[in-house]
Amino acid sequence: MSVLPPDLPRLQTLITYLRGELGRAEQALAAAEEREAATARQQPPPEPPAWLVERSIGVGRLPSRLHTGDCWDTGKRCVPAAAELVRRLLAEGVPACIHCRPDTALGVLE
Repeated sequence: MSVLPPDLPRLQTLITYLRGELGRAEQALAAAEEREAATARQQPPPEPPAWLVERSIGVGRLPSRLHTGDCWDTGKRCVPAAAELVRRLLAEGVPACIHCRPDTALGVLE
């Protein structure tokens, strides 16, 4: 535990010094955050998944439609999936998107 000076002039000097140090620390933090953000902007975007399963709304959230990973007609209820799962779901009767045709891309026609 540090002991602070008891008199007003030295306490004022200490506060002035600490404010300056805090300002320098904040500037260093802002510069580090900007460098990290710039590095993140330079990274290429992640590759989209090859296949997507669109889930239904409600309890159980069953598969309702299948898509290729680059389909424009997907929503927020899509999750990435492996090709084997998409093939199995097609065989079980889950419909393929009429726009991206994952069944055609996989060679499994309905």
